[in-house]
Amino acid sequence: MKKISVSVSYDEEKLSTLRLYLEQKGMQVEDELTKSLDTLYAKNVPAGVREFLNMRSGNAEPPAPKVRRQKAEPKPAAEVTDHD
Repeated sequence: MKKISVSVSYDEEKLSTLRLYLEQKGMQVEDELTKSLDTLYAKNVPAGVREFLNMRSGNAEPPAPKVRRQKAEPKPAAEVTDHD
């Protein structure tokens, strides 16, 4: 897919400080912002639309198998007995 740039205004001192601390961890602001945008995209764009865009761009990945959770079986109710 074609990539574009996104501009965001942010406090210069905060960004400078963030860059300093991320560099100590071998990380970059741009990479972390890209990860955050990917998370935001996955959270807000329906799976069907994401799959369609992947197929259209030639990046089609096989869909992840859907895992169905088994419902827990209800525990049998305690027997009620009359003590007359």
